[in-house]
Amino acid sequence: MVPSSLSSLNPLLPRIRSRIVRWPSSLSRSRRVVGLGNSGMEGTRHSVGMAVLGALAARLGVADRWHGDRHVSGEVILTEVQQARVVLLRPRLLMNVSGVSVARAGEVIGVKPEDILLVHDELDKPLGKIAIKHGGSARGHNGVRSCVDCLQTDVMPRLRVGIGRPSGKTSVERHVLSRFTAEEQKVLEAVLVQSVDLLISQLSQQDAQSASSPAGGRRAAQHRKQKEDSTVVI
Repeated sequence: MVPSSLSSLNPLLPRIRSRIVRWPSSLSRSRRVVGLGNSGMEGTRHSVGMAVLGALAARLGVADRWHGDRHVSGEVILTEVQQARVVLLRPRLLMNVSGVSVARAGEVIGVKPEDILLVHDELDKPLGKIAIKHGGSARGHNGVRSCVDCLQTDVMPRLRVGIGRPSGKTSVERHVLSRFTAEEQKVLEAVLVQSVDLLISQLSQQDAQSASSPAGGRRAAQHRKQKEDSTVVI
């Protein structure tokens, strides 16, 4: 469900859909991968989700197909993975309000929240670790919280990409907005490869994660709290 505040987009939907979405009828359900980050601050730790999405587009051979769409406040690629319709989205907003772009794209393109896979940085995992989390709380991540608030549900699966916590007296804000060091870049390259491998595996699965209503998603959050799998250590 998309908040009523976005209902002003409705008159635009037929024109937008006819312009950007022409899926063959033989394809299965649509899925969306969202790379969270700060627009204009690519290359920072906080925008590693956008880096993963760029690597995914390159692996799929569609890196030259990014196009900006002002109606969703983001950059979009429409492609396919194993007969599944896949939408790649990079919001062009600040992290804390990125959910606005995600919700708008959901209404324009028509992807259910349970079929939206969020890719974001994770302070509580060191650089070199990634993990899939199947819905639940935002765990303090403002970009994920914005998506939960705007979509009014927490069922979205996430790929959490470790960036580690700051050392010494460096503040969290300064840490997440900083760039990776030369040594960290070497680790990051391997992380991007394995993140893309994991995303393609998730997108290729024919049986999607079972969905529930927005209220049900929150009720199930406690049950899912510790449910994580596919952790990769480099």
